[in-house]
Amino acid sequence: MRAIEFQKYGGPEVLKVVQAEPPSPGPGHVTIDTAYVGVNFADLKARAEGYRVAALPFRPGLEVSGRIRAVGHGVEGLRPGQEVVALVNSGAYAEVVVAETATVFPLPEGLDLRTAAALPTVLPTAHALLHEVGRLRAGESVLVHGAAGGVGTVAGQLARAAGAGAVYGVVSSKAKAGHALKHGYDEVFTADTFADDVRRVTHGSGIDLVLDPVGGDTLRRGLDALAVFGRLVSFGNAGGAEPWQVGQPELYGRGRSVAGFSILALAQSAPEALRSLAERAFRTVVDGTVALPITAEFALSDAAEAHRLMGGRTSTGKLLLRATD
Repeated sequence: MRAIEFQKYGGPEVLKVVQAEPPSPGPGHVTIDTAYVGVNFADLKARAEGYRVAALPFRPGLEVSGRIRAVGHGVEGLRPGQEVVALVNSGAYAEVVVAETATVFPLPEGLDLRTAAALPTVLPTAHALLHEVGRLRAGESVLVHGAAGGVGTVAGQLARAAGAGAVYGVVSSKAKAGHALKHGYDEVFTADTFADDVRRVTHGSGIDLVLDPVGGDTLRRGLDALAVFGRLVSFGNAGGAEPWQVGQPELYGRGRSVAGFSILALAQSAPEALRSLAERAFRTVVDGTVALPITAEFALSDAAEAHRLMGGRTSTGKLLLRATD
């Protein structure tokens, strides 16, 4: 089979096509003949910085759709030939992928394998940020950083469906604003001015819920933008800044709170909770609440081009790799 891996850290050019023996599933695992693979920013951080890389060489990729090739000992409820989507710890950039059954889901009714490849990370993450962690209530205001990306595109739609009073987005450039405005956002700001824009649109009262994948100074400014009893949920550190701590002085005065979420961490620590979350989230696509815009598709062998597009910060929506050239 073909797979994509890197043997050293660097730019997209370090991604290489390699030939390998197809893996066999161990107990509690299945192998999947890949149809499509979702591309995530975590893949770029792994390639460039070693994010979540235990050893080299390394095959990136967190989500895959396809058909079950074989099942391991003790696997129940899944069978060869069944169409599925799966969240994996790594290794999805391959024609055959191994997955733990706890994070393998039968293809949701009414969806095709191409659309389904965009589900495993984006949908549960956006749902958890707004509901399980962010605890959004009808009438509240929401601010989402990365509003034109995969999670941001879904978060805007989910917030609107939940009855948010106002849904604001933040994008890295004005060119991305149009995409976000089509997916649930009332107004979209750029990253360099969002704090001033929040003061303007809220007349100084602040935002009830801020969702932040950037970290660093962006997260600090988001905390300052919170309303009384506002919540901030951190779900990444795309900016690469050093982690920082928040304590009593920042939180006590206005009753603010800060939380965090990582779908990959939840998959390791509480797989049953992830499974329940994913099933709730997937239903929002099946029932039409959420549309998943796949804006670019590349052959598996062109994974480097997908990384260049996402790394250039000009992409919107979801990017996919297809197993066939």
